[in-house]
Amino acid sequence: MIIFNAFFAALGQIGDPKFRSVLLRGVGLTIVFLILACAAAIWIINRLSGNEISLPFVGAVPWLNDVLNYSGIFVVLILPVFLMVPVASAVTSLFLEEVAQAVEDKHYPTLPKVPGIPLSESILDGLSFMGVLIVANLLALILYAIFTPLAPFIFWGMNGFLLGREYFTLAAMRRLGREGARKLRAKHATTIWMAGTLMAIPLSVPLVNLVIPILGVATFTHIYHKLSGPTA
Repeated sequence: MIIFNAFFAALGQIGDPKFRSVLLRGVGLTIVFLILACAAAIWIINRLSGNEISLPFVGAVPWLNDVLNYSGIFVVLILPVFLMVPVASAVTSLFLEEVAQAVEDKHYPTLPKVPGIPLSESILDGLSFMGVLIVANLLALILYAIFTPLAPFIFWGMNGFLLGREYFTLAAMRRLGREGARKLRAKHATTIWMAGTLMAIPLSVPLVNLVIPILGVATFTHIYHKLSGPTA
């Protein structure tokens, strides 16, 4: 099966020095971003709780300051967990070229070199993808509350769709361009969604989820070549 063959081929290359380099840089930048995000959130909370809070028709509500102060603890504990996946995915997209090229150098050495994706475009794509992941997972909280027993499946299905769509597009547009990648993605939408779901299942495992973006890019580079032909 294409999906599992691609995944195990990517997993077998996890020790590649280029993979390790991307992993270390990605994890480092992810940690820095999460620290800055927590610091910014705590700063905002402190600014809001510095003065007495009043509500219309109610007046001063002193205990709201206590609620805001205690919410800082919640932010420090929950915000990094919630942001880890979208941030790691966005950061890794900056190094997509290195991961995809490492896969092609080992498994598809006869392919012609590609010009690569401009850094500015990679940054915009990464930020856009991070925003989509954050918004989608925030909205999904409603579904988790309504369909609690199905929450894991909703999480895997939704994130699998988003991850598959993004990683396949990133891998394919290196050689086909954005429009060509979109057409090929539409043609094989079910396979791509299933492969994305395979990537999404380990996302709920802390630390392991930091490796998923690299494995995802590598896996979908293989999938792209299997679906488009070895010489594409």
